[in-house]
Amino acid sequence: MKKIIVPVDFSIHSEYALQTAAFLAKQANAEIIVVHMLELSNAIVSKSESYAQKETFFYLKLAEKKFNSFLQKEYLIDIKVTPIIKHFKIFSELDELAREENVDLIIMGSKGVSGLKEMFVGSNTEKVIRYAHVPVLVVKEEPITENFEKVVFACDFSDDDIDPLLRAQAFFKSLNSTLELVYVQTPSAKFKSTFELKEKIQQFLDKLGEVSFSKEQIHIVSDYTVEEGLRYYVNTHQIDMLVIATRGKKGIAHFFEGSITEDVANHSKFPLLTFKA
Repeated sequence: MKKIIVPVDFSIHSEYALQTAAFLAKQANAEIIVVHMLELSNAIVSKSESYAQKETFFYLKLAEKKFNSFLQKEYLIDIKVTPIIKHFKIFSELDELAREENVDLIIMGSKGVSGLKEMFVGSNTEKVIRYAHVPVLVVKEEPITENFEKVVFACDFSDDDIDPLLRAQAFFKSLNSTLELVYVQTPSAKFKSTFELKEKIQQFLDKLGEVSFSKEQIHIVSDYTVEEGLRYYVNTHQIDMLVIATRGKKGIAHFFEGSITEDVANHSKFPLLTFKA
């Protein structure tokens, strides 16, 4: 891991993300690219060119001053930090920046959203998860400043999970952390008997090559929904982080079908790391 992006809006949650990035950067000797999105209103953009330029310059200088002050943190000492101010919103454009900078990880602070706001607006974090091609670490109520002792990968033992799982395994191996698997059995049309589930798990494990998991590292949970099952398992087993693969649904498919990954990111209080399938 050589580069980490942290988008900030100067809130306490973005500071949690920055402090988490500092912790990981020191372990990996990585650079932190701190990005602030300067979103200019349509009112400014629609003004005369000369006036808009002056007002844009004013807001840019104001943001730079606040940005520099925000980055005066003791925990950033001895870390290479590159501040960037961008004039775009924080959705697909952040992924474009990650590609340009050859970034390995995006870390975001989030307090989540719910209800109608979630349905029609969603959170910035949710949209970054949907678009990002690199792993996204979502930090919630406090920064991560210690090694992960208990980490689980939410798995349905499908072929789509193989590549994300192998990348997650390599990621946590570099941090000297052990990864385990959790599967949520729900009363749906995809329900499997004990025999069918054991057979599916074995077929999945056979495809992982040199990576292996013991029976003690595979956990089965039963609940009414996958999201509820994951939250229950993490909260009752003192899990430090949940890892989950995301398919990145967009547009009308996302509106009607939703995303388990994004729902967990919005509604849960524990750290979440996503890998694009």
